[in-house]
Amino acid sequence: MRRTVPVRLGDRSYEVLVGPGVRASLAGVLRRLGAERAVVVSARPEEWVPDTGVETLLLPARDGERHKTLSTVEALCGEFVRFGLTRSDVVVSCGGGTTTDVVGLAAALYHRGVAVVHLPTSLLAQVDASVGGKTGVNLPEGKNLVGAFWQPSAVLCDTDHLSTLPRRELRNGFGEIARCHFIGAGDLRGLSLTEQIAASVTLKAGIVEVDERDTGIRHLLNYGHTLGHALEVATGFALRHGEAVAIGTVFAGRLAGALGRVDRARVDEHLAVVRHYGLPAALPSGVDPAALVRQMRRDKKAITGLAFVLDGPAGAELVSDVPEDVVARVLDEMPRARLDELVGDAAADAAPA
Repeated sequence: MRRTVPVRLGDRSYEVLVGPGVRASLAGVLRRLGAERAVVVSARPEEWVPDTGVETLLLPARDGERHKTLSTVEALCGEFVRFGLTRSDVVVSCGGGTTTDVVGLAAALYHRGVAVVHLPTSLLAQVDASVGGKTGVNLPEGKNLVGAFWQPSAVLCDTDHLSTLPRRELRNGFGEIARCHFIGAGDLRGLSLTEQIAASVTLKAGIVEVDERDTGIRHLLNYGHTLGHALEVATGFALRHGEAVAIGTVFAGRLAGALGRVDRARVDEHLAVVRHYGLPAALPSGVDPAALVRQMRRDKKAITGLAFVLDGPAGAELVSDVPEDVVARVLDEMPRARLDELVGDAAADAAPA
């Protein structure tokens, strides 16, 4: 079963292919682009990389937030120069969300922009990071503070890759699928994984088509992310992105309830959806709530005060100037759990799902 999701952005339009075996489409994509050379940056074994059909330089990459830095981007661009990559050639990413973000930014900056094609191999990257053109790296001060908008020329979400993922990494991707429940995708819990991915991508594509550069409704995609990003930083990225977003989604439901925007049943629905996907729903017990508030003030949406995307009578929307005392109270009322309890048993999670 395969799905094709168009992202309609005028001359920057492209397709997202979802399903088993779609990575084999790469050579045809590069032919349509007219590329004569390709640099493939892969965090996966060489045999995972499909034939490009053109002269290719294969560069190793490493997924993980500690590699999501400007120095990594600089190193990639240096390799592009040495290979002789031109503006008419193409860069290909193969890996998880970190690889997608870093390679996308390198492609956006090199020669002020060369074509990039993403082959996301994690569920998180397939449902979110590879689609929409946001690229970025971290600074010590916070997540994704340096980046650019650079749309890919194609995205190939091969679901065959997902069968090799450790259980925890698969769960990590479900954090982004869970938050789609509250921003317009509807209830995805009864669908197959391919359908869940396609539905999540379709939702994101529709939002990006209206607001490509994140000046309006694209902030809906950050549902659960304000606290989520703060938790990632506060735990030294011991919490994976999707895990942190899941906790942030539960918090967003509780905060919306505290502000009188939703009723108790809707607050409880946030917890039920997150638990359905086997995701954590409590704050790590060792994290200081005051530190989380300080980190959330650095969120890009927080122009004049704390800002969150919250559910409400008309659906999710950006709510600015949320009173800090309410945020602190809701954080204080969140359940707590040890970090090792939140992330699960490492030995059990090492096995594929």
